[in-house]
Amino acid sequence: MIGFNLQANGIRQHLLRFEGNGPPLIVIPGITSPAISWDFIADPLSDWFDVYVLDVRGRGLSQGGDLDYSLDVLAADVIEVVMALGLSRPRVLGHSMGARVAIRASVQAPYAIGDLILVDPPVSGPGRRPYPSPWSWYEDSIRLAERGCSAEEMKDYCPSWSDSQLACRAEWLHTCDLEAIRTAYDGFHTDDIHKDLPDITASMCLMVAADAPVIETTDIEEILSLNPTINVKVVEKAGHMIPWDNLEGFLSAVESCQFHLVQKNKE
Repeated sequence: MIGFNLQANGIRQHLLRFEGNGPPLIVIPGITSPAISWDFIADPLSDWFDVYVLDVRGRGLSQGGDLDYSLDVLAADVIEVVMALGLSRPRVLGHSMGARVAIRASVQAPYAIGDLILVDPPVSGPGRRPYPSPWSWYEDSIRLAERGCSAEEMKDYCPSWSDSQLACRAEWLHTCDLEAIRTAYDGFHTDDIHKDLPDITASMCLMVAADAPVIETTDIEEILSLNPTINVKVVEKAGHMIPWDNLEGFLSAVESCQFHLVQKNKE
């Protein structure tokens, strides 16, 4: 693993690279997941890909503070990072908020963004049911981390996580700018990603957590009605934080997605 900074879209962007011999893969983490929290996931992914994990602005070691944290700007960050890295339409894997960012980036710049692996993106939006996790869960845990907390204290918020996962979250969650998180959380309810799906020409896989209320059967049906080319993989024994709950199932789903995307691109 190598960490580095670059200038893209007018700010300092920090990434972690897990070098592999496969094609490049850009990972966009979720709303409160600094890049370092993907260490245990990105390492095995590097068996198949050359992995770059982005610290989304306002998180981890990327620039934060008084910035625009809207979905369109986060998508522009990804596009500009891809261009700065000199990559040609890399595959993009986004989890939760990161999947919504990947969708918007693909619409904004199909020339820069390749195939998409969308991991349990929130399907809330204007006129839709709210995102199932309350705002207080995010604010209270971030305030706790800002004060300084132990892995044991963080367990109240993530009871199923391993000791190492809890320790990482307790150490790094304070780097998540509360305003950045609030903007993203509000965006779950105001940004309409469904309207983007018919316009995406890249091949896509949708990974769904079987034990989470984020994406339900009717949501899958609607998504497929908007873009019938999407390949759907359901990961059993996993909540919304799929790789944290079932890493083996997550990796198996990625491998299956990879096979599907390769075959789709041969058509």
